[in-house]
Amino acid sequence: MNANFWHQKWERGDIGFHKTEANPLLIEHFEKLNLAKSSRVFLPLCGKSRDCEWLIACGYRVVGAELSELAITALFKELGLEPEISKVGELTRYSAKDIDMLVGNIFDVSAEYLGPINAIYDRAALVALPAFIRLQYASHLMNITNAAPQLLITYEYNQLLMDGPPFSVNEIEVKRHYGATYQLKSVDIKNVAGGLKGQVASTETAWLLQKINK
Repeated sequence: MNANFWHQKWERGDIGFHKTEANPLLIEHFEKLNLAKSSRVFLPLCGKSRDCEWLIACGYRVVGAELSELAITALFKELGLEPEISKVGELTRYSAKDIDMLVGNIFDVSAEYLGPINAIYDRAALVALPAFIRLQYASHLMNITNAAPQLLITYEYNQLLMDGPPFSVNEIEVKRHYGATYQLKSVDIKNVAGGLKGQVASTETAWLLQKINK
């Protein structure tokens, strides 16, 4: 899997992963992060997620990173916003009131480009990446956000029955990536209605990650 895999999905409109409503686990559990209004929330690999609109409507500022420029132009169009567009390193920044989107490779996103982050909402990044990249991604995410508190959503299913993305990420793996830095708490677990992609029985888990004070 490489960048072309995702670019082709957006070009073909093969975006079954895109939901037309904000994620119920976000709506139910985001308040557990105890953020002040106007806090900056980072959404890695956000696509044109409706979660962005929900967070902005709740009074937060959204910062995202996304590989596909098609996704981000669609997001701003759906939000009814005219972005200012600029270059930052290898990335393109799309900005408007309460929203900043960095378009390009997530590993080109730096703490400097990102600015201060108060929390992370990862619904679509960890589960979108193959196993051999997830460890590198988790380390990079903590580095560029100073291990900001996180609401993480994962799926768990029999990977032998269906290939990802989204990939199956179990509790052992979440602890392997984040357990040394964060206190981890599973705050909700639900069965995916109709199965994941309508193919395989799966659960969806919401994790609350709070930085351990050392």
